[in-house]
Amino acid sequence: MTLAVIAVYLGLVILVGSLSHRLFRGTGEDYFVASRSIGPFLLLMSLFGTNMTAFAILGASGEAYHEGIGVFALMASASALVIPCVFFFVGTRVWALGKRHGFLTQAQFFRQRWQSDGLGLLLFVVLVALLVPYLLIGIMAGGLTLQQITGGQVPEWAGGLLVCAVVMTYVCYGGLRGTAWANAFQTLVFTILGGVAFFVIISQLGGLRAVMTALGESHPDLLVRGDHIKPLKLLTYTCIPLSVGMFPHMFMHWLTARSAGTFRTPLVLYPLCIAAVWVPSVVLGVAGRLDFPALKGPAANSILVRLIDLHAPEVMAGLLAAGVFAAVMSSLDSQSLSVGTMFTQDVVRHYGFHDRMSERQQVLYGRLFVALVLVVAYVLAQVSNRSIFQLGVWSFTGFASLFPVVAAAVFWRRSTRWGAFASIAAVVVLWTWFFVRGWQSPDHALAGGVMPVAVILAVSAAAMILVSLATKPPDRAVVDRFFPRA
Repeated sequence: MTLAVIAVYLGLVILVGSLSHRLFRGTGEDYFVASRSIGPFLLLMSLFGTNMTAFAILGASGEAYHEGIGVFALMASASALVIPCVFFFVGTRVWALGKRHGFLTQAQFFRQRWQSDGLGLLLFVVLVALLVPYLLIGIMAGGLTLQQITGGQVPEWAGGLLVCAVVMTYVCYGGLRGTAWANAFQTLVFTILGGVAFFVIISQLGGLRAVMTALGESHPDLLVRGDHIKPLKLLTYTCIPLSVGMFPHMFMHWLTARSAGTFRTPLVLYPLCIAAVWVPSVVLGVAGRLDFPALKGPAANSILVRLIDLHAPEVMAGLLAAGVFAAVMSSLDSQSLSVGTMFTQDVVRHYGFHDRMSERQQVLYGRLFVALVLVVAYVLAQVSNRSIFQLGVWSFTGFASLFPVVAAAVFWRRSTRWGAFASIAAVVVLWTWFFVRGWQSPDHALAGGVMPVAVILAVSAAAMILVSLATKPPDRAVVDRFFPRA
């Protein structure tokens, strides 16, 4: 019965994504940015759905299992404040410039902003490399969920393969409009079913008060910050939500907005959506200690699914598992499409492999690269054995550290291509160094609890400023194009 419920849900997702094809206009702009026609509700669902991945559902509960309720403060509370600010100050400006100049990708935007082909190519490589760990999260979570919810009848590799196949189907067929429609449906599913999972499981455990009392007696350290989360770690974690400013999939969704006013709804409701997803995930992760007290390391990734399997009836278990699948696919689709868009526009088309690419050829190349990205990510997911939360943090660290690049592009007229090169190079070198040092460590914070993102972000910003001031200012015509006078 559980598998039947999941199968019906996946069929509905394909149907929703495919129905949007009826509105397809046959152009590259329509396939890649939905002809910039997305309204307020779909934009909110797209932005929130594509950002609330398995990292927020399985990763947060798994981390809370080990670290306690303070995990909510690490990401959710900071995200609720920082992300809407990034939408308002950066997203609206990117949307305006994209609409005015016809940009479809980040690399196009930065290449023309600083008149440098090399910069665009470098960014393409760096963004794809940083997105790979993010893609792995979704595939790993899909496989883990199906394996756990079926008691091992379906192996983990099959669950990941199923997720990739479904996402590939509706993304390749429906493009960004299909992705936006599917994201809206899936975001509603995982938000509502996440709340249902919370109330069902907590009720089975005797109610929230009983759960907190039991945890207070057996694991009191998980209910307070204590020594689990140091103050500097808590403070420097606030840098990580800046990653939304450089996520290719978020950038792509910004460009789809119908108008600047479309951003109002996401700005107002985004913090509430974060609370609706993160509070149940974190509380259930901590409550999982009562039923499964001895999980080690990455095994805690499955704590939410274990609780669903233990406490929910069969049909309910299928519905709640479908909610986890919704969270997984609502991000995996946008991420893979954004990479396909960049490859088509910034490599195949820009470098003249097809000087006269038709609209149909653009769509074909986009679909082929989406399929290739999912295949590669699937293979890598089969050999990765890391905490979903920690894997996500490493990916976010790289994107957040690149934030000075987009901030300088939209706010600082004096910034130069060489400043951008220096900033990106600083991120690549430092991220790689910290990653190699901290990959095997469950807690990769530095002395005093400082997260690597704070150090890399500071050096990246300094490199942008100092090198830009030391090099020739950009041409006035280019500056006026991106900073038009009233």
